[in-house]
Amino acid sequence: MPRFKSIISSALPLAVWFVFFSCGGQAPSFECTDTLGCVHVEPGDPLKIGVLQALSGKVASLGMEQIRGFELAIDQKNGQVLGHSFLLQKEDTGCTSEGGANAVLKILADPQTIAIFGTTCSGAARTASHAMSEAGLVMISGNNSAPFLTSIGGKAAPEWHPGYFRTANNEENAGKAAAIFAFQKLGIRRVATINDTDIYTRGLTDGFRQSFEKQGGKIVLDTSINKGETVMGPVLTAVYNAGAQLLFFPLFQPEGNLILTAAGENPELRNIVLMSDGALIEDSFIQDVREKGKGMYFVGPVSPKNPAVDALSRKYLAKYTTLPANYYYLNAYDAAMLLFGAIETIAVQEADGSLHIGRNALRRALYATRDHKGVTGDLTCDEFGDCSQAAFNVLRLDDPDAGVRALQENVIFTYTPE
Repeated sequence: MPRFKSIISSALPLAVWFVFFSCGGQAPSFECTDTLGCVHVEPGDPLKIGVLQALSGKVASLGMEQIRGFELAIDQKNGQVLGHSFLLQKEDTGCTSEGGANAVLKILADPQTIAIFGTTCSGAARTASHAMSEAGLVMISGNNSAPFLTSIGGKAAPEWHPGYFRTANNEENAGKAAAIFAFQKLGIRRVATINDTDIYTRGLTDGFRQSFEKQGGKIVLDTSINKGETVMGPVLTAVYNAGAQLLFFPLFQPEGNLILTAAGENPELRNIVLMSDGALIEDSFIQDVREKGKGMYFVGPVSPKNPAVDALSRKYLAKYTTLPANYYYLNAYDAAMLLFGAIETIAVQEADGSLHIGRNALRRALYATRDHKGVTGDLTCDEFGDCSQAAFNVLRLDDPDAGVRALQENVIFTYTPE
């Protein structure tokens, strides 16, 4: 069965075009009938891909790992798809909604852009995916995980837009996994949560709260900080005054670092259990907090382990002469390979090597992905653009000197949604 079976009907006019040409007739001039239009790539011209990632600040390491995963996928294709090289237009989103909105406009200004790879942060994807969808493109991420971008409870989420895809896990159940662990394994009954108001961190604290309260626990403080905030003493005083036994703070750097550091310096918080999420399962975070993070818990996607991961890890080391700062580059690699496969499937190639790429055909090809053998596992894209199967680990940082790899290996609890 073809991997992209749902696009067969839309490809029939293209099949007729090929039959006519192969039977010795003069091929007619290509006429684009795609409902969203076509990108025409001249012979020798590169395939233009927009890259929206966080490239500055404390989250830059996350964005860099995404780009490296994409570059490894290009290497896997020997630098070309259908005889055309790649031209990447990289724009910095800064991990904010405003940054996503501004950066995507720069990408969309070029009508030759075929697709967008990004974003790093879900908050940036909220605005970027909206503009991308209106423009008729596709966008695929190896790092976004906020439920609000795709689906919640099997239904379209508030920020879902056609043409958006991701190979990172939908973290609808990450907060639930953390709450189950806290209530059932640690015996915690009183929890404080802190988010930074964006759709990613708020989605995690909302998911935690719903699950924890359903089990009989109590959220004694549900509060927010602002991105860029540096003084954490007042919010941590509120955590202590609320009588929390555990603080769940699914934040990015540097705010997550500052929360942890301030908590460690406050003797009143010495007995409060600290838990964060996958955004801090990152070597630069561990190197920054060192012993202050010892004993801290993290909830994040299950890290894949298989020969394909080992092989890609060796290629990573050979290319960049360092170990990856996190394992999300694997999702980026898979995202790129899905995109390249879809382009190869639907592009019309002429004798001179020029390509015609239908924008809606490209969307349909990605939606039709079934059982793609990725390095992170089998990938099947649903109607909302989620392509991976979610499962989550709770990890504990026991040996900061051993870095992120030791943290990823120190699995305390695993949750797989039913």
